[in-house]
Amino acid sequence: MTEKIGFFQKIKNGLAKTRQNIIGNVENVLAAFTKIDDDLFEELEEALIMADVGVTTSGKIITLVKNRVKHERVTDVSEIKTILAGEITKILTEGEPEAFNHPYPAVFLIIGVNGAGKTTSIGKLTSFYKSKGKKVLLAAGDTFRAAAIDQLEVWAKRNAVEMIKHAENSDPAAVVFDAVNAAKARAADVLICDTAGRLHNKKNLMEELKKINRVIEREYPEACFEVFLVLDATTGQNALRQAQLFKETANITGIILTKLDSTAKGGIVIAVKDELGIPVRFVGVGEGLDDMREFSAADFAKALFFEEGN
Repeated sequence: MTEKIGFFQKIKNGLAKTRQNIIGNVENVLAAFTKIDDDLFEELEEALIMADVGVTTSGKIITLVKNRVKHERVTDVSEIKTILAGEITKILTEGEPEAFNHPYPAVFLIIGVNGAGKTTSIGKLTSFYKSKGKKVLLAAGDTFRAAAIDQLEVWAKRNAVEMIKHAENSDPAAVVFDAVNAAKARAADVLICDTAGRLHNKKNLMEELKKINRVIEREYPEACFEVFLVLDATTGQNALRQAQLFKETANITGIILTKLDSTAKGGIVIAVKDELGIPVRFVGVGEGLDDMREFSAADFAKALFFEEGN
């Protein structure tokens, strides 16, 4: 229970800019109207688009709000905010379990472009699972940059965990092969594998990820296998486009959203869930080692709309 409250407080503080961007804009629109009409709905849709909720998702939300207004015969402009909050909450929480529960052992393949916070996310994820008493092993699968191997090694030492690495430019699948066998031999609960962060050559990336997937599925069929895409929340709609591109090359099972605390573009969470159908699993809500938290869609919605309590 303490963890859940901790997340809520963190996300509530971290969403200050996003909340102002979405709710502030919505309230400004509502304050300018005395009756509910098409102009009001157009302005509301624009407010959501400007808050990085995305064109498609914003249009869907406004259609849902319109339908409810008509069905419930709403005439008071002030009721629109509550209806809007309800529809956004439904999108965020629909089909989502309260927590991300998975069996052990687990293998997490971490993908994403360079600069999104991939290595830092691995470091924080390692800390998160260690705090739960789990044994974690890291694999330096981004062999194309010596700096990537070095950065991951810093996080491994900081968290006091072992890391499997090969020389620069070696085969990433070979690194993962050795890491899987090491994870089994050392009874690791969680194996976290880094990968090269590039999108400019999708064919190479696709083949590389397929090869890594085959290794994990062949060598470790008993493990829970998750593919997490790391996205930088501050990039807004660019993050959504990255997710769409990566979805074409990888079977993404979850999103890790970084820098949620330092952006007004947190509306991207709504667009990712609605347009891609990929759940956000973890969020970065601060600079500290313990600031990677499991994502709760219900708490995110509550924090966004100031709904404390139940």
